[in-house]
Amino acid sequence: MAGMPVFGPDGEQIGKVRDLVAALRIGTQPPRVLGLVVELAIRQRIFVPMLRITSIDPGAVALATGTVSLRRFSQRPNEALVIGEILDARVGMAAGGTGVVVDAGVEQIRTRDWVIGKLAVRQRTGRLGRRGPVQVLGWDEVTGLTLAEMSAGGQGAEQLLAVFEGMRAVEVANAMRELPPKRRQEVADAFDDDRLADVLEELSEDEQAELLGHLDEERAADVLEAMNPDDAADLLGELPQPDQERLLGLMAPEESAPVRRLLTYSADTAGGLMTPEPVVLAPDATVAEALARVRNPDLTPALASMVFACRPPTSTPTGRYLGCAHLQRLLREPPSELVAGILDVELARLAPDATLTEVTRYFAAYDLVCAPIVDSEDHLVGAVSVDDVLDAALPDDWRQRGSADLTGPDWLKPVPRG
Repeated sequence: MAGMPVFGPDGEQIGKVRDLVAALRIGTQPPRVLGLVVELAIRQRIFVPMLRITSIDPGAVALATGTVSLRRFSQRPNEALVIGEILDARVGMAAGGTGVVVDAGVEQIRTRDWVIGKLAVRQRTGRLGRRGPVQVLGWDEVTGLTLAEMSAGGQGAEQLLAVFEGMRAVEVANAMRELPPKRRQEVADAFDDDRLADVLEELSEDEQAELLGHLDEERAADVLEAMNPDDAADLLGELPQPDQERLLGLMAPEESAPVRRLLTYSADTAGGLMTPEPVVLAPDATVAEALARVRNPDLTPALASMVFACRPPTSTPTGRYLGCAHLQRLLREPPSELVAGILDVELARLAPDATLTEVTRYFAAYDLVCAPIVDSEDHLVGAVSVDDVLDAALPDDWRQRGSADLTGPDWLKPVPRG
């Protein structure tokens, strides 16, 4: 069901299934499924009770007419997330041995309640690197899934990582935000450095600091190296000075140098918002070279919208700044044309100490999504993109805020969760 589309009573898709919420019971009774965690198009995760579901087909979930709360989903103490907490859990098997839960079967019983009646468990063989057979067992045939046992035991992350595989970093960040702290840490341990860096960039600074503090310092430094320098600087800026210096010292010098430069600027200035890695070319570069550079999939659309021409060196801080070329202009020129011949030399520049208000006015005035940051000696020191400006202009907790004030269909409006 992970990722399955959810349709409202009018046939319009409202979101996707991200998890199931189950109430664990005393003894061996199978847990009752209370509802679904559905992620709306606005990235808000809400709770949809099973009573509101009319059908669960192989390709979709359909909702009945009625009201559903738009309040952000919040897990209650006696609840467990099926994907987030039950998958990958280590369990004992009544017939002997131990295993790992790799799937769960949800079924409707005579009382019309939905329960987790069966679990697919991969047996642990004890042989390094060998995967054991999968058995389908009844809930009462396994041990280790009471609330007390789950909070005390360890959990892998193989199945959850498989669920996250096709999701964007922002979607994974939203999912991790809903997990218990212990589970978040287990998932962070299982991610490779690049994937964890991408996800950290989508979390709030407090959440970033929490996960970074969980990692050992060597790995924390590796993850900081994999992050964009401006995001790494923002995260380090939240840490005490001794912790900053210790982590910067563990990073490779070529990776820590731009981060150190960014930390010298106030966070609410153009210098504090910029990235030190825009697309910079020598003036004798051709349009074909410029277009090849902006095709880099690691560039954000905002940074790919503009290239900058400078005298050597072309790494920031560069030699004398000459001007910029907009992507639309590059697309209209012959590939052999020199970038120097199509530069916009009239576009105003931002100083590193420009305030957030000044930066915001600049973007509003020039209708741009990227802007050059040039120091008093005419060196390009970086570029600021509109997404970083929005991030700074919004309230600090904008990532965690609910969206209950957004309008929607009459059947989808704020009501108390039942």
